Amino acid sequence: MSTIAFDQFALTRIADFARSLSRLHQAARRQRIDDDQFDREFNAVCQSIWGYTIDDISDDLFAVEDHLFLDTLDEAHARIFAAEQGYDLVDEAGMLTDWWGFCWMILAEKRGLLTAENRAAARAAIEEKYLAAPNVIGVIIGR
Repeated sequence: MSTIAFDQFALTRIADFARSLSRLHQAARRQRIDDDQFDREFNAVCQSIWGYTIDDISDDLFAVEDHLFLDTLDEAHARIFAAEQGYDLVDEAGMLTDWWGFCWMILAEKRGLLTAENRAAARAAIEEKYLAAPNVIGVIIGR
């Protein structure tokens, strides 16, 4: 059987979780949207699907080959890769705007990187980075 023939009903449709993120991208065509809003909304989608966000995994956990794969990924190959892993990156308007980030999360899941230990290490590294900045005396993290 061909590996590119997928049962579209068996795929997790990321667009179903990303409706407010898509609306935010549409609003950005008419008005300026703060990048932090996009990050928060993207993370909310990832949290809904995987229970983790992009901030919960360090780049260092990926092999060099994984970084090369992600760096050379285009929309067509991303769609095939996602479908092979059980995900759909398309909504009614076409490819999701944040397809690359979703592929990053899909690859993290495939590699088994979505763990509580990796989350704790990534959060500690972020906290350490903030604390190293001048004039920062503490970091408040909502958990």
